[in-house]
Amino acid sequence: MIEQNSIEQLKQIIDIVDVISNYVELRRAGANYVANCPFHNEKTPSFSVNEEKGFYHCFGCGEHGDIISFTMKHNNMDFKSAITE
Repeated sequence: MIEQNSIEQLKQIIDIVDVISNYVELRRAGANYVANCPFHNEKTPSFSVNEEKGFYHCFGCGEHGDIISFTMKHNNMDFKSAITE
């Protein structure tokens, strides 16, 4: 079992923008980054990444989470595999 403290440290160490930008072309928009959502088909960017708070949110489909949930969903992985990734 992975300790919650270790998970929180991992989320603080790894930059969510660096990880998500490996899969999606992000561009800066004010304090956040935006892109077309990788979880549904769209023409106008509704996917937003907040680097400071460490989460993403899609205003189109409602998908929301942190770096671990993004890795799980995008790569079709379970929690342990996403942590290892």
